[in-house]
Amino acid sequence: MPATKPTKRRPSKSAAQRPPISRDLELEALAGSCTRFLSGDGQRTVATLLETIPDDTEVDYYGVGGAVSALESDVARLLGKESALFVPTGTMAQQAVLRVHADRRSGRSIAFHPTCHLDGWAEERGYQGLHGLFGIPVGSREGPLTLRALEGVRQPVAALLLELPQRALGGTLPSWGELTEQVQWARDRGAAVHLDGARLWEASAFYSSAHRKSLVDVASLFDTVYVSFYKGLGGLGGCCVAGDRDVIDELSVWRTRHGGRVFMMWPYAASARTVLAARLPKMPAYFRHAKAIARALRGVEGVEVLPDPPQSPMLHVRLAVTLEAMIANAKAIARSDGVWTFARPFVSEGPRMQRCELSVGDATLELRADEIARLLQRLGS
Repeated sequence: MPATKPTKRRPSKSAAQRPPISRDLELEALAGSCTRFLSGDGQRTVATLLETIPDDTEVDYYGVGGAVSALESDVARLLGKESALFVPTGTMAQQAVLRVHADRRSGRSIAFHPTCHLDGWAEERGYQGLHGLFGIPVGSREGPLTLRALEGVRQPVAALLLELPQRALGGTLPSWGELTEQVQWARDRGAAVHLDGARLWEASAFYSSAHRKSLVDVASLFDTVYVSFYKGLGGLGGCCVAGDRDVIDELSVWRTRHGGRVFMMWPYAASARTVLAARLPKMPAYFRHAKAIARALRGVEGVEVLPDPPQSPMLHVRLAVTLEAMIANAKAIARSDGVWTFARPFVSEGPRMQRCELSVGDATLELRADEIARLLQRLGS
């Protein structure tokens, strides 16, 4: 009897059709021709990124010494923690630190909001596939996490993950009272509390102005805190996790196991130190401008701000327009005004409803709030 040929396993249709990163070179070229930018700090180029790496930067070897050790000391001090560790990616950092917390509590369940970055396609649920952790989505996707939703969890939890601010909800933030209640819920159950603070720098102005709380105050609620250096700051990349020294020492072992103990990481660390020093002090100005933009957009037909008023220097703008019309309008504005708005929406919520993410940075400050309102009105027309 002839041997049968083994059948080749084909990837699922959804996996085959979903590229890890989507780029449009035509739109990128058009953006490169613009002189002003609506979101963030402007276009990221080799030249602008190299400017964030000083010539006198000291190198590290496998993450020891030089700019890397200096950055770790900076972050530990800024967050009031004993220690911090530089990790090449947030995906690696958060999976590993949650594994550390779970192992110390002999549990596998991690509670988080349904829009948690770890649970989306961008990370392919690595916490589950690599570490055997079990995710518990808590609450509604459309609203922020609440104590009432947490009280509905009926199983042991090894760790609670909170995101500040919540990107998928336009940068929403809980009040200080709400935040402390949620943290206490975890403490009462013996669970660790980890902060997905990818954009924590952008939350600083809200807690300072509304509750007179510093970054150290916020970080003190959590066992571990993850912060990014390109989200909201515009650095080259990479992140840090801060916490008690013994936890960070154990996390360092997992960084090695993940292949994250790179020979030299000083360019990322040097860039992070530069943007931290330059842009963290500007967060109050970014926050004020975000609120001014929201005020200018009130009453503009076909445009809605989420949340209104903004709670951080990032916000979502909902436009009543088709995807095709929005992209066509963005191209027309770029060619006529030299202003780059958005290459694509954050998400399409329907055939005639696009949600865009506006992160306020240096480039945004160069545009008046009323000018931004007119640009967004044209974008959604």
